[in-house]
Amino acid sequence: MSAASALLPPRAGVRRLDPILVDRIAAGEVVERPASAVKELVENAIDAGARSVEVTIEAGGRRLIRVVDDGIGMGAEDLALAVERHATSKLPDGDLTRIGSLGFRGEALPSIGAVSRLSITSRTADGEGVSLLIESGAKGPVRPAPASRGTRIEVTDLFAATPARLKFLKSDRAETAAVAEVLRRLAVAQPQMRFTLRTESGSPTVFPAEAEANEAALLRRLGSVLGPDFPANAVPLSMAREGFSLEGHVGLPTFHRGVGTHIHFVVNGRPVRDRLLLGAVRGAYADTMSSDRHPVLALYLACEPGLVDVNVHPAKTELRFREPGLVRALVVSAIHEALRRAGARSSTTGARAALDALRPGGDPVGEGRFTVHTGATVPSLMPRPARTLFSGPSLAAPSGWRAPAATMPDRSGFAETPQAAFAHDSDAPDLAPPSADLRPEAATEEAEAHPLGAARAQIHGTYIVAQTRDGIVLVDQHAAHERLVYERLKAERAGGGVARQGLLIPDVVEMAPEAADRLVEAAPELERLGLSLEAFGPGAVLVRAVPAALAGGSIKNLVLDVLDALEASGVEEGGPAGAGDPDPVSRRLDALLSRMSCHGSIRAGRRLKPEEMNALLRQMEATPLSGSCNHGRPTFVSLGLADIERLFGRR
Repeated sequence: MSAASALLPPRAGVRRLDPILVDRIAAGEVVERPASAVKELVENAIDAGARSVEVTIEAGGRRLIRVVDDGIGMGAEDLALAVERHATSKLPDGDLTRIGSLGFRGEALPSIGAVSRLSITSRTADGEGVSLLIESGAKGPVRPAPASRGTRIEVTDLFAATPARLKFLKSDRAETAAVAEVLRRLAVAQPQMRFTLRTESGSPTVFPAEAEANEAALLRRLGSVLGPDFPANAVPLSMAREGFSLEGHVGLPTFHRGVGTHIHFVVNGRPVRDRLLLGAVRGAYADTMSSDRHPVLALYLACEPGLVDVNVHPAKTELRFREPGLVRALVVSAIHEALRRAGARSSTTGARAALDALRPGGDPVGEGRFTVHTGATVPSLMPRPARTLFSGPSLAAPSGWRAPAATMPDRSGFAETPQAAFAHDSDAPDLAPPSADLRPEAATEEAEAHPLGAARAQIHGTYIVAQTRDGIVLVDQHAAHERLVYERLKAERAGGGVARQGLLIPDVVEMAPEAADRLVEAAPELERLGLSLEAFGPGAVLVRAVPAALAGGSIKNLVLDVLDALEASGVEEGGPAGAGDPDPVSRRLDALLSRMSCHGSIRAGRRLKPEEMNALLRQMEATPLSGSCNHGRPTFVSLGLADIERLFGRR
């Protein structure tokens, strides 16, 4: 006899299970942890028309869960029936294709009562208070009880009847966090309701009800849930298509988190965690955010109940749409349109992080990246001479630009040469005067009025310092130009084909034979992107043309990067990120363009003239999504004059 068969009980005749045992088995699907019980009870309160819900938990919900609402309440007859399995008031016509409430199965209360001590006290507006007690599935009688309008439910000793489940629960802190997350998601879905969470840790968490139904009220609720920085870094969106309406706010690409818990979906008033919607969001942010970061957003999708099936998961957190491709395309299009409408915006948190790092003892990343010098020893302020690594296309000079001034104007009304500026103090450090192309530009007030201001200097051959009317802007020239080149290539592809430039002498790039075969196989796709190549014997390809925007760079590096992008896209095609993607070819081509655009961008270390720096700033202002590069890094940081003055103790 095998070891496995030895574990089996002796065969017995078929028998009907005890009803209480049936309830305990079924409870395993509905009540997985304390947070599951809280979710079911609060959803019942919402369905009962409550305007305020107060949740109290002890020991992470194991010892006590108390939910008090001001809904319509129940009379004696309804209360006695509510704790019976599959008894509900939410399907009057029995039509599962048109579910308009959060709950509908009639399983929550009997499931919770089967594995705990459940006490319910309720009263309608014109009735008497009644109460009912269930202990481990044993139902008591309905008794009169004093009560205010609404329902009060207490769950004590959760899973006492199934102690094996207690062993799989996490710490009290983790279970409390799970309960808080449930309330946050419900608070996002129901901004007109007041939610309160009381725990043993201290002051309660309160989400006040929003009396008005407008964008400002919704942003206040989202700010209380997603953090106070969200409203300043969010973009509203609104789009409708073929029976589906999408509203909400999405965070800027540079405003992101390390986990996906700040992504909220609400479908017909129900908070959900749906793979299709998550995949659509990841696709929408694909070329604006690093793959290991997650956006912050809240989306509200509304449709006829018959277009979505919510009866596919015991926890009712997953959905099935009748037209999944349509829904995914709607989400992607709406987010793309909102982010493009935001233009050249970067998150406000970047400036705060920079200022925190610059303060004495700052360095929030703990890697010594920033040092504030307060003593007499000051490092050289001038960038070290850098060899130009890439000679890319020059940027057109903006109209009205003037040559750099030979002197540095001072706000006091006099001017002096750079050398004389340091001659007044014999102890001043020995600083070399700036080279001609790095002297500050005599920018006009019109130039400073632009959102990104007028270029004043380039430091370390990498960063542009621009002055605006009320502060300064620091720009990463490579990251910014990479986004500009990428958007140009995408526009050319959408407009009929990427402009190409033929090579006077075709270039041969050698590589492994299998890699060359991979490139040759993708040659028709690459031809559409302006890269023309063909096989050139085993282990080599012959490049005849490159995209015009990338002309002048290293052809070998370009081809090898395209090869890496092809291999990466091949791995991702079957993954969850591409699930339900209505246009995987476009996604793949955009990924290739993103990788290619890096080779046509201004490299870090390349010295720029003032007219080139200003032209870059003006192009950024005119290009959507220029607040972040293709990999999700910010392209610029804005520092307000007030913040800088506080940094130096002037405020």
